[in-house]
Amino acid sequence: MAEETSNERNARKVREGIVSSNKMDKTAVVTVTDRVRHSLYNKTLQRSTKLYVHDETNDLNVGDRVRISETRPLSKLKRWRVVEVLERAR
Repeated sequence: MAEETSNERNARKVREGIVSSNKMDKTAVVTVTDRVRHSLYNKTLQRSTKLYVHDETNDLNVGDRVRISETRPLSKLKRWRVVEVLERAR
């Protein structure tokens, strides 16, 4: 039981997004879009965040849908790594 709570407390965040830039070496920029409901007007809003992702093999292309996971700081801005490529860009 103690192991489960420690795993839940330290669970790493996982996000899905679309690669918006791959011009850097071993780094890609992934745009993650979240749909949130406005607290007063109840209208759904789309909020996007750019995350810097570690891409060891440089195989990501712009437009790919990827699943990324939180990791230790790899550089000044990079805190995410690629878990899998869900869909390749056409």
